[in-house]
Amino acid sequence: MRRSALAAVAAIGSASLLLAGCSKADDNKGTAKAAGANAATKGVVNASDKKGGTVTYEMSDVPDSFDPGNTYYAYMYNFSRLYARPLMTFQPGPGAKGNTLVPDLAASKGVSSDGGKTWTYKLRSGLKYQDGTPITSKDVKYAVERSNFARDVLSQGPNYFQQYMLDGDKYKGPYKDKDPKGLSSIETPDDTTIVFHLNRPFQEFDYLVAAPQTAPVPQSKDDGVDYVKHIVSSGSYQFQSYQDGKQVVLVPNKNWDPKTDPLRKQLASKIVVNLKVNAETIDKDVQSGDATAEFTGNGVQASTQASLLDSADGKASTDNSYGGRLVYLAINTKVKPFDNIECRKAVEYAIDKVAVQTAQGGPIRGDIASTVLPPDIPGYQKADVYATAGNKGDVAKAKEHLKACGHSTITTNISARADRQQEVDGATAIISSLKKVGINASLKSYPQGKYFTDYAGVPKFTEQQNIGIMMMQWGADWPSGYGFLQQILNSKAISQSGNTNLSQYDNPRVDGMLGQAIAEPDVAKRNALYAQIDQQAMSDAVLVPLTYFKILLYRSPYATNVVSTSAFSGQYDYLNLGTTKK
Repeated sequence: MRRSALAAVAAIGSASLLLAGCSKADDNKGTAKAAGANAATKGVVNASDKKGGTVTYEMSDVPDSFDPGNTYYAYMYNFSRLYARPLMTFQPGPGAKGNTLVPDLAASKGVSSDGGKTWTYKLRSGLKYQDGTPITSKDVKYAVERSNFARDVLSQGPNYFQQYMLDGDKYKGPYKDKDPKGLSSIETPDDTTIVFHLNRPFQEFDYLVAAPQTAPVPQSKDDGVDYVKHIVSSGSYQFQSYQDGKQVVLVPNKNWDPKTDPLRKQLASKIVVNLKVNAETIDKDVQSGDATAEFTGNGVQASTQASLLDSADGKASTDNSYGGRLVYLAINTKVKPFDNIECRKAVEYAIDKVAVQTAQGGPIRGDIASTVLPPDIPGYQKADVYATAGNKGDVAKAKEHLKACGHSTITTNISARADRQQEVDGATAIISSLKKVGINASLKSYPQGKYFTDYAGVPKFTEQQNIGIMMMQWGADWPSGYGFLQQILNSKAISQSGNTNLSQYDNPRVDGMLGQAIAEPDVAKRNALYAQIDQQAMSDAVLVPLTYFKILLYRSPYATNVVSTSAFSGQYDYLNLGTTKK
């Protein structure tokens, strides 16, 4: 879920990173005055090294999983770093500065050879798990094997390694493989060295190993989907308790050694995540100080948004940022009649994007979109293949394409995540637009925690339930055209559960250009290819860009080290978030 030159590692997270004018937490009063609107997008707000207190997060539903090898939400990539250290990660910093890639479990960034087909990493010395046992390169190898090659057991994360490791298509995963050597294309010549052999050049591999799937897992402690109940920490915090669907509590890991970790501060005495809390209640709790932050980073509710923006003090405590995300409508190319491009084009022209934008909270929640790539992702080129007057749709053109595909009316279903009210509201506006041209869509809402494993991300289910169009929001796995496009447009990303290529888009030309781009060492040429892929997908009408998503976050006056980072879709960086409230 997810950039720039490596910064001096010793300075990461220190006061030297703060921008001039950032506010400092008032340790005597316990709270700080509002630093001003968007302050956390420009610097670290309420910088503090003070230890103690409980950092509390609240979420209206449940995440896909707290297992670092079985998750694919940006907020879980962000949060999991507290207990699961990947080989590389992102430096805490405001906006695009947060995209700076730095070593985490690794001692330095990867060493590439063989034209980008072989990548070698050395681990830091002195690394230990929460029980004091050493972390080895074999544990990293095993973590990658379990998360990418046992898709029938752990299906919720991306499958990049499965696609790109040499002989990855033949390996059955550690739960079925009886050979203790495991996947031959990942070598561990000693306890601190890991070597990845790829089936083709991959010039952005350092970004790939920043995923939590490279966080070490001791094989003797793994029991598949149940590992989430007793995760072994490699980070600064460990699990004190795990109540499925209710609450998670983390406490400091006593065997974490700051000498091996220049990134983390281990400030809070306890970190609590409360699940299934009413969304409006979360907004109230963050404002009162009963919660430190909303967990998913999707921002405040529409009702709260209005009250905050109408108040000078309220607005001064908000941060509004992009974070490389697109809100879009995926058109399922395997559900009739949307296997016909003319029917898909009818949907493209039918939608009143202004109505969708308004339903989802207005311009502060996102600008009208017309491309797959957002403007803050390399490879973006301004274009609008299906332009309509004022972005309000074109009923006549939509009906023209509907007729060309042999229909005057269509009956279908549209899916959305039930606990994301803005997504449901957007779907409702889309249903109204489609009805005007003869496309009658009914809303099917599902919980976000199982949206990809049980519903929209299960091709067989969508085809059986006649779900022809699906609400989707996507952020870059890492800040490049490939990090954004690969998992939603490449046919090889389609899986029978946990699928993120919701359109089931299968275009050999696009697959080929993605492969060509990631092998290209010249950045400018890579970006040009990403723009071509965007144009091809839009020509094939496989998705409808709705808005370039923006979030409106409320910044608690009790929170310390608050910084909105592009690395995790504009949400606050959780690595060193602290609190002055006892």
